[in-house]
Amino acid sequence: MFDFTATAGLSKPELYRELLAAADALTAGESDAVANMANVAALLWEFLPDVNWTGFYRVVGDELVLGPFAGRPACIRIAMGKGVCGAAALQGETQLVPDVQAFPGHIACDGATESEIVVPVLRDGKVIAVIDCDSPVKARFDAEDAAGIEALAALLADRI
Repeated sequence: MFDFTATAGLSKPELYRELLAAADALTAGESDAVANMANVAALLWEFLPDVNWTGFYRVVGDELVLGPFAGRPACIRIAMGKGVCGAAALQGETQLVPDVQAFPGHIACDGATESEIVVPVLRDGKVIAVIDCDSPVKARFDAEDAAGIEALAALLADRI
């Protein structure tokens, strides 16, 4: 049994180091991509304060398809370039959005979401998935969150 919980009072870099270690422990040696995404979505939900959705969208053909997540039901398919997830997938770059209402073409799956971060998972230079985290708090995510989730994406590149 695994019992990973974030320790209160950690700085963001420390929190993300613990999250990365937990993700590594859970996914090392496991070849099933769905299982690995499911456990990491749950870890993000457990470790990150002030989130209302954490999960994955997978690149399938020319669109993103919902993967494992924690939170309310979500949009199943997203076109490349549409919304925050589609922008991250098309550009291959992290999207840090302090106010989703100000993001052109934002797709509102949950009306409570105020800010979002989406990080592409790259394998051999190609986007294979994105990690999406939403928050009901404006400007919830910052450069430290981006660095932490980007490290997580790098870890997962060959595990999902």
